[in-house]
Amino acid sequence: MRPKVLIITYYWPPTGGSGVQRWVKFAKYLRNFGWEPVIYTPSNPEMPAKDESLLKDIPKDIEVVKQPIWEPHDLYKRFSGLKKEASLGAGMASESSGSGFKQKLAMWVRGNFFIPDARKFWIKPSVSFLINHLKDHPVDAIVSTGPPHSMHMIARGVKKATQIPWIADFRDPWTNIDFIEELNLTTWGKASHAQMEKSVLTEATEVVAVTPTMAKELGAIVNRTVHVVTNGFDENDFQQSVSSNPHTGFTLLHIGTMNKARNPEMLWEAIKELCDEHSGFKEAFKLRLIGRIDSAVYASVTKYELGSHVDLLDYIPHDKIISEQQNADALLLLVNEAPNAYLLYQGKLFEYIASGRPILTIGPKQGDTKELLKELGQQTYANFNDKESLKRHLLKLYHDYEQGVLKGVALTDSTRFSRKKLTQDMAGVLNKALSRQQ
Repeated sequence: MRPKVLIITYYWPPTGGSGVQRWVKFAKYLRNFGWEPVIYTPSNPEMPAKDESLLKDIPKDIEVVKQPIWEPHDLYKRFSGLKKEASLGAGMASESSGSGFKQKLAMWVRGNFFIPDARKFWIKPSVSFLINHLKDHPVDAIVSTGPPHSMHMIARGVKKATQIPWIADFRDPWTNIDFIEELNLTTWGKASHAQMEKSVLTEATEVVAVTPTMAKELGAIVNRTVHVVTNGFDENDFQQSVSSNPHTGFTLLHIGTMNKARNPEMLWEAIKELCDEHSGFKEAFKLRLIGRIDSAVYASVTKYELGSHVDLLDYIPHDKIISEQQNADALLLLVNEAPNAYLLYQGKLFEYIASGRPILTIGPKQGDTKELLKELGQQTYANFNDKESLKRHLLKLYHDYEQGVLKGVALTDSTRFSRKKLTQDMAGVLNKALSRQQ
């Protein structure tokens, strides 16, 4: 009989977005490597997006345990003057809510009283429920995946009571998350987040992070080794997707949320100038944005008179996104201009790599993303505020398009990021945790 692993995750289908895909894909392939996944997730979570297409990846007859969660989102929305249906981001902020006094006050309350995050009210009920549940439904290991980092605190409580081996999986940093400054933390708030983070890093049997630098920084906090298991792409998704290349002209595509912090003012300027300077580029160029778009992006498109060159589409199911990527001529990757940008891989990066399309990136001067793309032969990388470099890269991609020589990452170089291969790596971490406990 396969050993069982309890996966504590806030995000699970039909919730959509990049946060859910990592453990849906691990769960899909864990049986291939000797582990039986069991899911623990809220029955009524806040859904930033809904994606029914991800349901096909859930293994048949997998055990999914759900418990209700209470979250303060409705109170937050009423206080901030947001509509009830408004979608909130990771920092419990709407992408279009602005920066008024109420918004700033609400963020201050969120940062200093909802520690580690707004799902904190699910910690104690979940710990109590799982301790009792596991008496009759035992598992051999526990995984918590965050953010939200409340999932780690649930796993910590269960591990303390049961001594079941526990793997803490960090999809993003904690005290070094990109929006940490927006929370306006007090000295007490910063200390509370740091203490919780340290307790997780100390007490987890094994710790996993998604980038080399994130692993190095988390490990340095408590002087331990942190494993690197990146995000990736599912080869099956690309085999099932049919590329029909319906677009005309030179199409650059961006997938995912484009929030205020990621609104590329330099890109709009560069596109406008290239359209003014090169009639062929102006005639052929089209930028497609698929995902949640902040009002600041709409304002920039209008400001630079680029409406005829930009297509704005709402969230679409993941299976259709793969086809969109393969139909594009090049893909746009925007790294948040934040102090911790050097240590991040965006989840979409690996599906971009697998698409075989060239990747145009705007990011920090140095960092994990730049090093990986350089290693894979993707040199169209512009540093923040280097508009002339960005224009050169855009123009080169356009000329390569005209000559039919656009080149993405070779398939042989991308296979190490397949979800199946990465699940084997994660199973190795689970095996190590189990052996340490025996």
